[in-house]
Amino acid sequence: MAQQPPTDASRIAHTRSLLHGQTPCIMAIVNVTPDSFSDGGIFFDGGQLQLARVIDRAARLIADGADLLDIGGESTRPGATPVSVTEELSRVVPVIEALAARFAVPLSVDTSEPRVMRAAVVAGATLINDVRALSRPYALATAAELVREAGVFVCLMHSRGEPGSMDELARYASVVTEVRDELMSRVQAAQSAGIDPKQIVLDPGFGFAKNSAQNYTLFRGLSQLAALGFPLLVGVSRKRMIGELLNLPVAAERVLGSAVLAALAVERGARIVRVHDVRETAQALRLFAAIEPF
Repeated sequence: MAQQPPTDASRIAHTRSLLHGQTPCIMAIVNVTPDSFSDGGIFFDGGQLQLARVIDRAARLIADGADLLDIGGESTRPGATPVSVTEELSRVVPVIEALAARFAVPLSVDTSEPRVMRAAVVAGATLINDVRALSRPYALATAAELVREAGVFVCLMHSRGEPGSMDELARYASVVTEVRDELMSRVQAAQSAGIDPKQIVLDPGFGFAKNSAQNYTLFRGLSQLAALGFPLLVGVSRKRMIGELLNLPVAAERVLGSAVLAALAVERGARIVRVHDVRETAQALRLFAAIEPF
């Protein structure tokens, strides 16, 4: 059943309470793409986006325990093919409009494109989740304007290069130190552009310009990143780092590993876990909370 749509002010307040509260929250992945590594194409039929499928999926994710929904219209997996801004807009904006009209949970837009950021916020998104940490032309200025005028939040993720080149850039002397320093460089750029640090979330970018060994080293150092004082978002759901360690080549078979790592990420200071499998993650976090209360 659809919920009463909240006002813009209440959406912002709700998002702030999730990002800065004491209880970790679950961000559910809603990829309206034909080629994402795990769930690409599930909302398409004959090449056409089926909005009713997205709405039904969103309702199930919320019922399973999702606190936020993250809407993405372009796959950023290693080797992914870029899409035009026009195509990304056509995928993302109708979905955000439809979900904002039906559900009270905050909506995030997974994009690096300034025009998509602006359109998504107008449609109802309250978090800009950028895997390129606002490094594309005009992205920083656009995000700063949206933060100032609409009160939205931004997530800065660590990566290097583009999907087609990131694997070649996975070279670190100390992955934890370098990820921390490179994230803080983007934080400084955001603050210089006028973005209030209270509106910033950080994501270490597991799987982005990092191999599996580096991912696990980075995971062990999550508490150092959490100590920076920004809400920390961790997304390892169904990723290759799980498949390679457990010999699970099929992404859909990595649910258990994903839920375990989500709970361990929270133990190390993550505020938000970004996942495909909400019900299993919610169960893992409930068990963790019974042992280590939030």
